[in-house]
Amino acid sequence: MAQDQMHAEAPPRRSMGRVVLLLVVVAACVAGFFAWRRYSTQAASAAQTDAPQDGNRGGGRGGRGGGGGGAVAVVVAAAQQQDLPIYLDGLGSATAFNTVTVKTRIDGQLVEVDFQEGQDVNKGDLVAKIDTRPYEVALAQAQAVLQKDQAQLADAKHNADRDQELVKQGVIPQQQADTQTAVAAQLAASVLADQAQIDNAKLNITYCNITAPISGRIGLRLVDAGNIVHASDQSGLLVITQVQPIAVLFSLPEDNLPAVVARMRSGASLSVRAMSRDSGTQLASGTLLTIDNAIDQTTGTFKLKAVFDNAERSLWPNQFVNARLLLDVKKNATVIPAAAVQTGSQGTFVYVVKPNSTVDVQLITAGVAQGDVVSVDKGLSVGDRVVTDGQDRLRAGTLVDAQTAAGAAAAAAPAPQAQADGGRRRSAQSPGAGDPGPQGSQPGTRRGQADGRQGGGNRQGFRAQGGGAPPTSAQ
Repeated sequence: MAQDQMHAEAPPRRSMGRVVLLLVVVAACVAGFFAWRRYSTQAASAAQTDAPQDGNRGGGRGGRGGGGGGAVAVVVAAAQQQDLPIYLDGLGSATAFNTVTVKTRIDGQLVEVDFQEGQDVNKGDLVAKIDTRPYEVALAQAQAVLQKDQAQLADAKHNADRDQELVKQGVIPQQQADTQTAVAAQLAASVLADQAQIDNAKLNITYCNITAPISGRIGLRLVDAGNIVHASDQSGLLVITQVQPIAVLFSLPEDNLPAVVARMRSGASLSVRAMSRDSGTQLASGTLLTIDNAIDQTTGTFKLKAVFDNAERSLWPNQFVNARLLLDVKKNATVIPAAAVQTGSQGTFVYVVKPNSTVDVQLITAGVAQGDVVSVDKGLSVGDRVVTDGQDRLRAGTLVDAQTAAGAAAAAAPAPQAQADGGRRRSAQSPGAGDPGPQGSQPGTRRGQADGRQGGGNRQGFRAQGGGAPPTSAQ
């Protein structure tokens, strides 16, 4: 009976297993259907996002879309021949060519301040005055002492002359005559000392009139009239800075020292430009004056001094500037945009567009790089068209749709009328009308952004690390 019971319970268990298996199969089919539908929607949105707006435009920037017939849209530039200036850039600051702190040389009361703050003065102009009366009294006293000593000297000389006559007659001894001669000499020395005191008193009176020792610009007043000033005061009365001409001190890496020294030894006058803080505006132009006599070991740089006439006073003492030293000019150099230069395992190369609108890999020998251009010593000729943007999708023999930078910018900019029409169409729609929903546009947009980031990352990695190796044809 137990055996019959087991046989009776077996069929329901097998039926339950079939039901579970059937449910799993149905769930898998439903999940696969929705996954296929989602993938189809994303692919359609991505294709709509990446599609060109007209028949003449290719893909986006960097050659993400092709032109007609599968051509890759790239930006090209022609190699040109021109004189390439070689600049050395360094950080520096403007320094007054001469700076003088004007101090009093005598003690006294400041009675006059004959200048305005910020005034330009010439050498010798009166800027301040000290009370002269105490020194005029000292001068009168010295003159009186001089007159007294002069009278005594005259009497001593007469006595010395008489004593010499009496010695000849044998009336007085020679010793007495010599003593009188010595007294006359002492009085003569006293007269000289009195004259020195007079000259000193006159000089003090002259020092009461304080004049500008150099030509320049006066800063802020440090002492007001009425104060007692002393020669030992540390602050002084005023500061005069010479800003015409003015100097600029700047630093360059020590690796540039041999080239700069060689140019100076050749007798060349090296031009220096003083640029603004952002290096966008030229403030003044001058010439290199000298090089410091030592290298700063802490920074590995050496200092240079340039002089500027500063006629327009565009430079101010202690102003931060970027100095550009014109070291040399490379005549008739073949130059291309720096964006066209690529690096691979075989060396430096560029993509050259051939007459049949295909590209070829050309190894080059790069020279001097200045700004956004690079000179090419070997590998290119004037007029060769090189790819400056869109190299990430190129290989040797790739068909391209070449455009200049100006043409690509014009093609990328939408027409004003189209923008206005699009704005009116968007404004005419209601907020909810035409909304594709999260399954429509949002996944497709994320996919397009991801593709753009992936393409940009490939291009950056290829330029920075060479992408492993250039295309096979370059090898």
